[in-house]
Amino acid sequence: MISDCVFCKITAGQAPAKKLYEDNDVIAFHDINPQAPVHILVIPRKHIRNLLYVDEKDALILSKLIMVATMMAKEQKIAEKGYRIVINTNRCAGQSVDHLHIHVLGGRIMSWPPG
Repeated sequence: MISDCVFCKITAGQAPAKKLYEDNDVIAFHDINPQAPVHILVIPRKHIRNLLYVDEKDALILSKLIMVATMMAKEQKIAEKGYRIVINTNRCAGQSVDHLHIHVLGGRIMSWPPG
């Protein structure tokens, strides 16, 4: 755990979050600044700064993050019409918390290109 990381604090139960799912590896919760009618964050409990810090040992957690993101889309009833998953890496891409996380967005028409 990184003491100044808000997502580490959420995984440790030291910061509030409207959780939708959690297990030993992953937590999913509502984003506090939603960019779509449905905006969920899926994070690993393990602190990984971003995709640049992923190695072979993290392969299972990455697949689990995607699986939980898809499960959230189904549970939130956005899967059939369409949803977007986003992983931002570093500031110019829009990463504002230095803890790997997936955004699950849906409930509206998405434009392209994003951003």
